[in-house]
Amino acid sequence: MSLSAADDYPIHQTAEVIRHPATSDRNFYDRYYFMLHGSSDELMLIFGMGQYPNLSVQDAFALVRMDTMHRVVRGSRVLGPDRMDLNVGPFHIEVLEGLKKVRYILDPNEHGLSFDLTFTGSMPAMLEARHYIRQYERVMFDTQRFAQTGHYAGSITVGDETIEVTGARWQGTRDRSWGVRPVGEPEPPGVTATGAAGPAMSMWNYDPVMFDDYSIIYICTEKPDGSRDLENATRVWKDPNKANEHLGRPEHEHEFISGTRVVKRSKLSFPNAPGGAIEMEVTPLINSHIGVGTGYAPEPDWKHGMYQGELAVQGVDLDTEKNADRFWGIVDSAAKFETNNGDVGYGLHEYMFLGPFPKYGLTGMLDGAP
Repeated sequence: MSLSAADDYPIHQTAEVIRHPATSDRNFYDRYYFMLHGSSDELMLIFGMGQYPNLSVQDAFALVRMDTMHRVVRGSRVLGPDRMDLNVGPFHIEVLEGLKKVRYILDPNEHGLSFDLTFTGSMPAMLEARHYIRQYERVMFDTQRFAQTGHYAGSITVGDETIEVTGARWQGTRDRSWGVRPVGEPEPPGVTATGAAGPAMSMWNYDPVMFDDYSIIYICTEKPDGSRDLENATRVWKDPNKANEHLGRPEHEHEFISGTRVVKRSKLSFPNAPGGAIEMEVTPLINSHIGVGTGYAPEPDWKHGMYQGELAVQGVDLDTEKNADRFWGIVDSAAKFETNNGDVGYGLHEYMFLGPFPKYGLTGMLDGAP
């Protein structure tokens, strides 16, 4: 039976129970994502949970970066009829106040990472532009997301060390996204094996940034020829009585560490922003390769939505120097942002470059920058 307690609320969108999405596409997903930092280079924590109703899977992960430590705890279980059940083994989410306050717990476990953290939004949550990509006539991406910047409170335990998370410096971002994107076990490649269309996304760049009185939510996906299938730049004021401001077409300049696709520094600019052009100098403080061990990359043993059995909980412990060959693909950086108006903020600098990108001298699929 697919009935759940959620069916007792007037929230249905189709003539189906809540357990069943409106689409039968295997790639439908519904996910939480959180990023925490201490406004410094000492620690970065990324954690999330996702449901894949048409694959009957729910999974969760947490990734901590300290010094050269890249430690992941991940869990997966069979998704039952109740999509309100936000528990995966030692992982638990509680929505304390919709669009405002969320608690995420990772119980003590054998893998050396646990925490109890509450995120409180400092700015109103913002609904981003819808992301839609059709490739070889098939819809590959059709997603919706809201983003929010805020502060964290609680504690994190890494090994034998417990870090108290309290005070204004413990900031970060969170988002909720849902829709269709590639998940689960690999599908037969078919015509995509020819590679004629290239990657679905060449450059992905996403930066939610919090300043004292406002946040800027920037996103841009761009092909080598400069065409874009998604771009957004919005200023969200802390004062809920002030309307969001669209900042116009965003522009980007990235400088890479030679021989890699890791960004050394960036400049994001909004030349048509109301009241005058805005430029943000971006300085990464600590990098996390979010695809390594968490499910965000096509690793053969663990990918978001991949069936792992009734319940599986695992740990991945790597050293970013000793295991340097493992670290490629999408990067999440805790970063410092400085504007031409003198404002200083902190946030997420997320990026990925796949395939050639002439603007930055990138060739091949993953060749490093000159």
